[in-house]
Amino acid sequence: MPDFPIVDTHLHLWDPDRLYLPWIEGSPVLNKRYDLAEFREHTAGIAIEAMVYLQVEAAPPYALLEAQWVADRAREDSRIGGIVPWAPLEYGDQARPFLEALLAISPLVKGIRRIIQFEPDPTFAIQPRFVRGVQILPEYGLSFDICIDHRHVANTIKLVGQCPNTRFILDHIGKPNIKDRVLEPWRTGLRDLASFPNVICKMSGLVTEADHQRWTPDDLRPYVEHVLEVFGEDRVAFGGDWPVAFQASTYRRWVETLDALTADLSPRARKKLWAENGRQFYRLPA
Repeated sequence: MPDFPIVDTHLHLWDPDRLYLPWIEGSPVLNKRYDLAEFREHTAGIAIEAMVYLQVEAAPPYALLEAQWVADRAREDSRIGGIVPWAPLEYGDQARPFLEALLAISPLVKGIRRIIQFEPDPTFAIQPRFVRGVQILPEYGLSFDICIDHRHVANTIKLVGQCPNTRFILDHIGKPNIKDRVLEPWRTGLRDLASFPNVICKMSGLVTEADHQRWTPDDLRPYVEHVLEVFGEDRVAFGGDWPVAFQASTYRRWVETLDALTADLSPRARKKLWAENGRQFYRLPA
């Protein structure tokens, strides 16, 4: 367990009575309320000094309501220092009024996540209007969270190449197929993505890509080591991915596992991974 307070760059909260989340229906683990009270219960004894909320893929009509709901939660717990909501970036310049509406809700809005993984069109990430939507984010002081699986790495590289002024963070290390111990083409694609200086990587979501019931730290080890190799200590950030990761691990087990897998890092590099890089990327207060 880190012996200093950590920053969690990937927190989800939801209340199915307030937001419609189609994707959790049918999941006995996820289809229930996960609010701040539950988060405090699941993270008891772990020193978390700041969190970043990531959109939970509520049905699009709920997007602005979701951002407002989380801003209200931040008034209950000041550790929520950043909000990354959904926005229709595929509308290009016509997404501007939506971005303005988000920023009017709260100064805690730090970036946008528009999940690419779920799009039926494999070329979604390189459609000209979507690329334009991502390109305009710096005008609003916003970053972009990349949420893909290993199938989308090639087109994501093309997207990033067209957006040199946008700051990107890759969620869940690009979702490699850990369950089947597959490294390629994820390994090569991640190295190519890491060649862009405006991309950092979120060390999150590994357990849900592994065998939920039987994963071990050694299953995760080659993926953690490769992320650290290609991104380096200045461009990796811890994420808890709670409660999605609860399907495969308690919060404490994930923290303890990653801590053990990165035990050889220098004290300075450990603080970067667990707190400083995430704080800097999402512009959280010191």
